[in-house]
Amino acid sequence: MAHVSDLIAEDIELYLKTHENKSLLRFITCGSVDDGKSTLIGRLLYESKMLFEDQLTQLEFDSKKVGTQAGDLDFALLVDGLTAEREQGITIDVAYRFFSTDKRKFIVADTPGHEQYTRNMITGASTADVAIILIDARKGVLTQTRRHSYLVSLIGIRYVVLAINKLDMVGYSEAIYNQIDQDYRTFAKEVGLQNIVTIPMSALKGDNITELSVNTPWYRGETLMGYLENVQIEDTVEKSGVFRMPVQWVNRPNLDFRGYSGLVVRGSVKPGDAIRVLPSGRESRVARIVTQEGDLEKAISGQSITLTLTDEIDISRGDVLATTDSPPGVANQFEATVVWMTDEAMLPGRPYLMKIGTKTVTANVSTLKHKVNVNTLEHVAAAKLELNEIGVCNLSTDQLIAFDPYSEDRDTGGFILIDRLTNNTVGAGMLHSALRQPHDSSQWQDFHVNKQAHAALKGQKPFIVWFTGLSGSGKSTIAMLLERKLYSLGKHTYLLDGDTIRHGLNKDLGFTDADRIENVRRTAEVAKLLVDAGQIVLVSLISPFSAEREMARELVAQGEFFEVFVDAPIQAAEERDPKGLYKKARSGELKDFTGLDSPYEAPENSEVRIDTTAQTPEQAVEHIINYLLGIGALG
Repeated sequence: MAHVSDLIAEDIELYLKTHENKSLLRFITCGSVDDGKSTLIGRLLYESKMLFEDQLTQLEFDSKKVGTQAGDLDFALLVDGLTAEREQGITIDVAYRFFSTDKRKFIVADTPGHEQYTRNMITGASTADVAIILIDARKGVLTQTRRHSYLVSLIGIRYVVLAINKLDMVGYSEAIYNQIDQDYRTFAKEVGLQNIVTIPMSALKGDNITELSVNTPWYRGETLMGYLENVQIEDTVEKSGVFRMPVQWVNRPNLDFRGYSGLVVRGSVKPGDAIRVLPSGRESRVARIVTQEGDLEKAISGQSITLTLTDEIDISRGDVLATTDSPPGVANQFEATVVWMTDEAMLPGRPYLMKIGTKTVTANVSTLKHKVNVNTLEHVAAAKLELNEIGVCNLSTDQLIAFDPYSEDRDTGGFILIDRLTNNTVGAGMLHSALRQPHDSSQWQDFHVNKQAHAALKGQKPFIVWFTGLSGSGKSTIAMLLERKLYSLGKHTYLLDGDTIRHGLNKDLGFTDADRIENVRRTAEVAKLLVDAGQIVLVSLISPFSAEREMARELVAQGEFFEVFVDAPIQAAEERDPKGLYKKARSGELKDFTGLDSPYEAPENSEVRIDTTAQTPEQAVEHIINYLLGIGALG
């Protein structure tokens, strides 16, 4: 390395021990494009003597070849590692760097300045303690400065350094510094940022980075490095004493040991403490705190441990262990802020996987209340969220989950949304509050006339046969013939046909993607109620999206949903065109028509596939009946 502590040569063990016991500070740099974020991080790496000789040599070579400083050292090249970034002179991805000084260790995230990379900025900010917001002294507070400041506040970063950079380009003007400081603080009050320290600097020249600069004699505050080394991040989580540990793993190596392993994300715990398991609400006491190095007398936030309890109670991965006197909330409906992170829009009603802590559940956005224009902070009505947009919504989950408001705890209040089919992360969110408290199960009315009783009275097994396929594929024809056949066999049935439903229950819905999703959701809920009444339900809907068909399947018990793919090539369906819809769509009278200008996601693993180019409707019905008989669904 270019320079290292003398302790390495004098006492390596003391050096390692000293290094191990240093506190760690995570911070991000953000701001508008070309405000000097990467240059600042490169300067910090250089000044902290964390570069190897070959890195310095390469930096000198790259600075002459592709640098922007006329041959002088271009510190941004230490961070902008992607070729695309070097060619454009911008940061695209989040670049993480580690460095240390004699006082502290640091992990810094250089986040993108471009608006289209907002999702990357959210990723970098999610674990940070401090945000350095850079402003080009020549430009002042810009739109992207406001955007990133709002996001910093949203993520919950409480400590902000306002780095007024490139003062060398404006003659180290105190007047410009004061004006920018005043402008920024006025805006910061609107988004709730309070702990702000303003530092005048030139990242390129090194002014006020590690030493106070002679070029700014009017400034008597801290250097940037001095602030980062000494800022005391208030550990409200530890001081609160409120214990939280999401269960990562139920550890049972043999019949004599059952422990619950996880990371303590908040507070502390010791043997004898009373704890509550959420969402079940069961209580016990801590018997032991087990680690690989032996039992502990106390565990604190940041430690990975295994707890054993004095009672045998049912605990699973995803449950949260907490103090009995101040447990987290439990609910399945929430108000939340969501940052959308993928090209495919977020549509209310569509099911996603939601991961919060160690628990994964199915969730959907029931209502998008508004999206936020982060440039003006205006609340804007919207039907969906596009890439990088932020919205406040009502969110519902299929299970009760334990949570704290994100403003109180990131670990138990933050979540991500995952596409159920691709397993890609599509959104990140923060829970604000429960919409309503869940009912105590002891207060639920005991319905003795339940699904089993209804089915027994009818002498049949209730289930759903869900027909999906293009318009004109023959779904409704086959469904009606199947209903007649089942009726002749003495079965109690009900047919939910797409056209009929759109004339009544769903007459308020159009044919946008969001409306199609809601059309399937409502129909699936009705089908579920009919199954609870002991009926055999036939559903005939185009239902173009796989995610919604899977949602419908999960509403009922395993073995109560059978998907029938009525497979007809688009050419065959268009030739039939019994309602003249394809003709209207081709002429432009119908917009967003499935199969033409709106996608249809064909099933890959349906229980039954009907090839309408090779089977008549009557043969299709016999095919379905034989399948149902073969699996015992018809008794």
